[in-house]
Amino acid sequence: MDGGEQTRPVTADDAPPRSAVVVNPSKVTDLDQFRRTVDDALAAAGWPEPTWYETTVEDPGRGQTEAAVAAGAQVVFACGGDGTVMACVSGLVGTDAALAVLPQGTGNLLAANLGLSNDLAAGLQVAVERGMRRLDVGAVEDRYFAVMAGMGFDAQMLRDTSETTKARIGWPAYVMGAAKHLRDRPMRVSIRIDDRPPLRRRARSVLVANVGRLQGGVRLLTDAEPDDGWLDVAVLTPRTLGHWLAMGWALVRRRGSVPRMEVFRARRVQITSNRAQPRELDGDLIEPGRSLTAEIKPQSLWLCVPRPERHPDLTMDAEAAAERGERLIEEARRE
Repeated sequence: MDGGEQTRPVTADDAPPRSAVVVNPSKVTDLDQFRRTVDDALAAAGWPEPTWYETTVEDPGRGQTEAAVAAGAQVVFACGGDGTVMACVSGLVGTDAALAVLPQGTGNLLAANLGLSNDLAAGLQVAVERGMRRLDVGAVEDRYFAVMAGMGFDAQMLRDTSETTKARIGWPAYVMGAAKHLRDRPMRVSIRIDDRPPLRRRARSVLVANVGRLQGGVRLLTDAEPDDGWLDVAVLTPRTLGHWLAMGWALVRRRGSVPRMEVFRARRVQITSNRAQPRELDGDLIEPGRSLTAEIKPQSLWLCVPRPERHPDLTMDAEAAAERGERLIEEARRE
């Protein structure tokens, strides 16, 4: 599952690929209209009609993605929030099919790292232009993440952010969720980086990242690269409101180091807390626990990205792709 035996996905020189759409129907206001828009835009780009799969409460997308790949899909569109995208990632790891993101949730982390926001036109255009990049993923037990895993404050913030507020104001709703926990007591953690002796910290959050952007485009980890074979581990240790403000200001300015944050690099990291903590993968909550173990799976996932696909910043050309995507959708409507 490390990508070593993969060949390559479809490129611009190949015939238009077969595709599938894995959609979370609860995230789409008008599913029939959404389906017509996607089908017509792909047809205008010369692609065959995609096969559609709907997620369920029991299966948020992994099984549907695996079924799509088994049926011959070369590109799988993930349409939904963080949970849908994470499930699709898990179904595509180690295959030659590529993931394309059509974000429909209010806080999609992978979309934020592609510069796509909730822009359907941009997501479609990025796919049809076939910029492809093979990324690392992180593995936690039998699940995978493309952006980051976390334990502590970040998962608390996700847990206590209202879905209604997210739907109304978007990613700033997470600030309100975060404010509830700024004064919570830290957790005592042991952090084992690869085979080194454990580090012991009183931390508010430990993040294990493959790429570095948070909600709203804030770049937490400037050196995190999606295909360098490493996970970046950020240990956040603020204790006072002043510490939090200093951290936030440093992240906005992005000059020099961030106070109250240590960063390490690992191929495998084991985090153990003195008490059960909320945990998350790619912005989606998983069951609480006292430990979180993550390891890198190098170059395991093909992802449709804005061009140029080798640029260190995955958001490069995303705005221009959105404009081209709008023209594609308009063209499809006229036909």
